[in-house]
Amino acid sequence: MCSPAVILLVAGLVNGAIFGIVPRVRAADPFVQRMQAVIKSRLTGNKDAHSLVCRDERLCGVQMLLLAYRKNNYQPMWLDASRRLEKVKALADAIERAGDDGLVPLDYHLDVIYDLLVGVMKQSSAKNPRPWAPDLWADLELILTDAFLLYGSHLAAGRVNPETLHTGWKIDMGTVDLSTSLNRAASTGNIDAALAALRPAHRGYTALREALARLRGLADTGGWPVLDARKTLKPGDRVAAVGDLRHRLVVGGDIDPAEPDDDPFFFDLMLTSAVKRFQRSNGLKADGIVGHDTYGLLNLPIEARIRTVVLNLERWRWLPRDLGHRHILVNTAAFNLKAVENGLPALQMRVVVGRPARRSPVFSADMTYLVINPYWNVPTTISVRDMLPEIQKDVDYLARKGIRVYQNWEMDAPQIDPNRVAWQTYHVNHFPFKLRQDPGPDNALGRIKFMFPNTFAVYLHDTPNQTLFNRHQRDFSSGCIRVEAPFMLANFFLTGDDRWTPERIAEAIKQGETRTIKLKQPVPVHLVYMTAWADEVQGVQFRSDLYNRDLDLYRALNQ
Repeated sequence: MCSPAVILLVAGLVNGAIFGIVPRVRAADPFVQRMQAVIKSRLTGNKDAHSLVCRDERLCGVQMLLLAYRKNNYQPMWLDASRRLEKVKALADAIERAGDDGLVPLDYHLDVIYDLLVGVMKQSSAKNPRPWAPDLWADLELILTDAFLLYGSHLAAGRVNPETLHTGWKIDMGTVDLSTSLNRAASTGNIDAALAALRPAHRGYTALREALARLRGLADTGGWPVLDARKTLKPGDRVAAVGDLRHRLVVGGDIDPAEPDDDPFFFDLMLTSAVKRFQRSNGLKADGIVGHDTYGLLNLPIEARIRTVVLNLERWRWLPRDLGHRHILVNTAAFNLKAVENGLPALQMRVVVGRPARRSPVFSADMTYLVINPYWNVPTTISVRDMLPEIQKDVDYLARKGIRVYQNWEMDAPQIDPNRVAWQTYHVNHFPFKLRQDPGPDNALGRIKFMFPNTFAVYLHDTPNQTLFNRHQRDFSSGCIRVEAPFMLANFFLTGDDRWTPERIAEAIKQGETRTIKLKQPVPVHLVYMTAWADEVQGVQFRSDLYNRDLDLYRALNQ
């Protein structure tokens, strides 16, 4: 599978000079010389600069292949005069394990590699070397290099360009030095080490990769049983269906099989705890009652869970390789914010995210300042869709909400009297005014907003409506992220700034004046969308696909 987005990414890393470091093979051997000539002919005689077919297999990294071999005088990297095949077999074995990362081994020419490998092994075993065909060896050489580059690029940056799927997905993954990885693999033969250096080093990726292995192992043994969902089960029940429920949770790893079950048909405290744990790990209300929603997730096929894990491994590969030693990670699918310091959670809280019609985007940016007692410049979309109907019914709505009206969005636009505006004449496609809400306890942004400049005009902020944090599903905003504990978050951002102690922040808020506080050091903020993740404490977690992004990604990965 050749992903155009990935190929562009890989080609962009080349710059024409990086492959000179690949160790040169001495071309004294006549057979190597013939192979060298075939490699040069294949690459320089290709009329299409963007496509090359070898053994009926389309090679994806054509430009990189040409640069790599041209800098090495078209000498082979994987095969030499010794005819030893250890590096070839090591790369084939590594590709065969691509499934461990949720990738597909056949995408990396595996069948063709094995067919060619059989051919060269037959030639190697022949007593007379004269009939050896350099074409066979040269084709294997080129396909191996293309397979390594494609596999490596997918490990490092994903198979799919997320921006082609979602306009609200903007993350700079950074650059990946594939040349060094190719050099390391070809010169040392340690393929696994070279590929491991390309794989995301995030703990979350490693934990989810391990979860994939466990789920596939369980699938190989038949997965988990399907429960009869006709009867709601509650703590204290004693029926045969409780025994089936207990067995399902044992198979799924939610109950230790060594736990005593003297009365397997009784819904006891241990089973209640296991059900609640399952509900929490799947984003349900943890009430211990097995009803429609809980049954639905218990009976979800294990193949569906494997698919979700594979999709989210791909999303991990889209993230920056360095999240920052102090950073914020907001998972909109989980309605959760985590502040991380030196790889460990320093703070966690619930958040409210954009509703499906106004999705919170996915991007990374640096938090540079926060504002105490902020004004709210109401986005035009909210002004016309949410507020204008209320204003048209009662113009006093503006006064009650502490909202001022300005003639337009210019910096020096004059404030105007809302009673002098013929509000009924304005609509979605005609609304020149800027609405601005004054600071105060009723301000939609609360007492603090946290700014990380971005093209989406999205930020984190406080909210006067704290009751929404008690909701199980918290998708009520217009795209920005409302945070549950803004004062604790402010303290995290201002750690090390002696000017702004918690007491000083509280005093500034009490004074009511709008204050802008610049951070001494920017803190990266990453808004992500993960419907599955895993860690050492909670194990593997799943959430519903709030924005229906899983299906789009699944289709893209399987094109």
